[in-house]
Amino acid sequence: MRFKIIAFIFLLFSTGNLATAILAKYIIPYLGFFPYKEIAQQFNLPSFLTSFANFDGAHYLLIAKNGYTTYQQAFFPLYPLLIRWLSPLFSNNLLLTGLIISNLSFLVGLYIFSKYLKLTTNNQQLTVWVIIFLLVFPTSFFFAAVYTEGLSFLLFISTLYFLKKEKYGASSIFAILASLTKFLGVFLIIPILLTQMAKLKSQNRNLKLKASAKLLITLFSPILGLTIYSLYLWKTMGDPFFFLNSQWAFGAHRSSNIILLPQVYYRYLNIFFTANLNFQYFISLFEFFTFNFVFIILILDLIENYKLRIKNYYFLGLNLFSLVNLLLPTLTGTFSSIPRYALFSLSFFIYLAQIKKLSL
Repeated sequence: MRFKIIAFIFLLFSTGNLATAILAKYIIPYLGFFPYKEIAQQFNLPSFLTSFANFDGAHYLLIAKNGYTTYQQAFFPLYPLLIRWLSPLFSNNLLLTGLIISNLSFLVGLYIFSKYLKLTTNNQQLTVWVIIFLLVFPTSFFFAAVYTEGLSFLLFISTLYFLKKEKYGASSIFAILASLTKFLGVFLIIPILLTQMAKLKSQNRNLKLKASAKLLITLFSPILGLTIYSLYLWKTMGDPFFFLNSQWAFGAHRSSNIILLPQVYYRYLNIFFTANLNFQYFISLFEFFTFNFVFIILILDLIENYKLRIKNYYFLGLNLFSLVNLLLPTLTGTFSSIPRYALFSLSFFIYLAQIKKLSL
């Protein structure tokens, strides 16, 4: 897809987000669940823009302004660092800088995503539907918010795109940056490994030896990014895994111990049968429905990949990455924020587009 088309689609997406933010002020009352709304307000932007920096967004702004304070190490460093470094270009307005970084990153990420889909599917119609399904997903507005989603999308997709193009240096750099932005970035090792396995199977012995060095460098690049942050945490907090061990401080009933999926189902079924029908009840219902819908689609996609006589290792790697992305948060004992996390289960959107294509 040409960049002009992607830019037009992005403009429609942004217009919808802004219109929703403006109308939401009059439709959805503030119930007092969010205690940090004054943080974004200090940057003197309209309220429909400050609404894109709620919850985690407030913490990213605080980290960009003051550095890490107690337990904020749960948030990975690259995004707030970019906000701090680039804010002088935008009158030192951290909120405006964060919004620009997220939106520009997502716009460029969409364009690279379209090029990646062209390389892997060579189907223009499928590419269009994948992007449409991604943008109409109920939580896609997080790509435009002061969250890591927009930047992470660009870094994740760039890693896969340059991997497919066999530009391993660029792929490695983006993988390192991805794992400095979001913990999920370390699991890019899955599609990288499967992609390289496919290439090694098709090469002769001499080429395999040459490719092995590139494989090792690219393969361990996601781990390098996480290692850099873990070393920083070890030096400053005495705990290289403090990004995990501080999760409990941010509510959402997360556990620092591993909770298996059946236990999470039990917790949610208990909520549905015993809790009052209030705002939180319907949020839990939405989280539960989203997880199961995406999970079922990903399993169907995995089965389809397994049945193929000639394996598509690119899509298989992306499918396994998507499953890890969806299942990893449940190990903390909750489906909380699953509708947002599901945005990076990209195989889900590709499979939906394939179904749509078959129905035409």
